[in-house]
Amino acid sequence: MNSTIVGLISIGCIFAGSLLGMGLQRLLPRHHLDTKTQDVVKLSAGTIATLTALVLGLLVSSAKSSFDTINNGLVQYGVKIIVLDRALASYGPETKAVREQMRRSVAASIEMLWPQEKTGVPVVKAMERTTGGDLMRDELRKLTPTSDDQRQILAQAQQALGDIAQIRWLAIEQAHNELPLPLLVILVFWLTLLFVSFGLFAPPHMTAISVTFVGACAVSAAIFLVLELNRPLDGMIKVSSASMMHALGQLGH
Repeated sequence: MNSTIVGLISIGCIFAGSLLGMGLQRLLPRHHLDTKTQDVVKLSAGTIATLTALVLGLLVSSAKSSFDTINNGLVQYGVKIIVLDRALASYGPETKAVREQMRRSVAASIEMLWPQEKTGVPVVKAMERTTGGDLMRDELRKLTPTSDDQRQILAQAQQALGDIAQIRWLAIEQAHNELPLPLLVILVFWLTLLFVSFGLFAPPHMTAISVTFVGACAVSAAIFLVLELNRPLDGMIKVSSASMMHALGQLGH
C-alpha cells in the first residue's frame, strides 16, 4: 500500500471527524452538551487516546525493528562480500573471473536498491530476479584446488556465498511484511472518533479548526512513518547505502 496515499486519507478522515464534531455541536440540544456530558465524553476520549497511543507505539517499535533488521542485514552483506573477496584473492589468480562477477553483482545490487533513475520496477521484485549469486556459485564450481590451503579457502568461500544468499533472502522476506489493513482501518477509526470528541466541545473558529488540522497531520504522520519503516528497501525512508558502497570500494584490493 502507498504510504503517502494512506497518510493523506488518514488526514482527511481524522480532520473530517473534528469538523463533524463541530457540526454536531450546533445540532445537539444544549442539555446534551452540559458539564456531565463533557465528563463522559472526556472519559471515553481518554480511553480511546490511551488505546491509540499504545497501538501506535507498538507499531512504530515493530516497524523500526524491521527496518533495523534489514539495515543490519545489509551491513553483514557488505562484510561477507569483503571477506569473500579477500579469501578468493588469497586462493590465487584462478579466481579472477569470480571476483569480477562479484564486483558486477554488488554494483548491480547498489543500482537496484538506490537507482539514479526510477525504473518503475519494485525493488523487492527486482531482487528476487537477480542471478548474480548463482553465477558466482557456478564460477566457484569451476575451480579445481590443488592444495589443502586452496581446498580450505574454497570451502570458506562457498560458506560465505551461502551466508550472503541467506542474508539476501532474509531481507526479501522481511520486506514483504506489511501492516494488516484491518488494523490500519481500526486505528484510523479510533483517531477519527477521538477528533469527533475534540470538535464536539471546541469553539467553531479558525484557530480551533487550524489546531485540529495540525493534530490530524501529526497523528497521520505517525501512521505514515510506520508504513515507511515497513518498506525499508523501496520507501521514502530507505536503508543506508554506506555499507554497500564501502564494500564495493574494497573489492579488488
